Amino acid sequence: MNKERREVFFDDLNALIAQADFTFLATVIDKYKLKKELTKDTHVYHLAMQVGLEKLHHFLQSRNQHNRLTHIICEARGRVEDRALELEFSHVCSGHNSLKKILPFELIIADKKTNSEGLQFADLAARPVGLSVVHPNQSNRAFQILKKKFHKNNNGETSGYGFHLYPVKSEKPQGSP
Repeated sequence: MNKERREVFFDDLNALIAQADFTFLATVIDKYKLKKELTKDTHVYHLAMQVGLEKLHHFLQSRNQHNRLTHIICEARGRVEDRALELEFSHVCSGHNSLKKILPFELIIADKKTNSEGLQFADLAARPVGLSVVHPNQSNRAFQILKKKFHKNNNGETSGYGFHLYPVKSEKPQGSP
């Protein structure tokens, strides 16, 4: 695409996201800080899934929906990786989590060819959210839109609610309240 058409496309996409009614939860794993703090090898993808499921459970609890079955859709990554994810997902949902609770979640692994809107949105959102942590002073208009959609606590705070950085850093991401 040429630059002009690309800008129009992203302007329209940003307007669509800004107008859409949804609540957003994001988990960012700081792999470098994690390596320094942990002595054993940690599977970052599985850790992100566990932290995300725990935060999702808190969100559903705040809406009194935590006992209802919730489907979690992940993109297929390969037979071996998918099987490992299924095992870890079952392990976390069976109570092996920091909440020490059974989580009523069901995993669906979707092939990339399904062209899922939800997975496409997750792909679009992941980069600006990650960049808000890696380059907090860099202009990031997509993140400026997304941060308004983060789940907030009663005090309007997103950190630890709709936006979770693991391990926790002392400074907040760009634009975070």
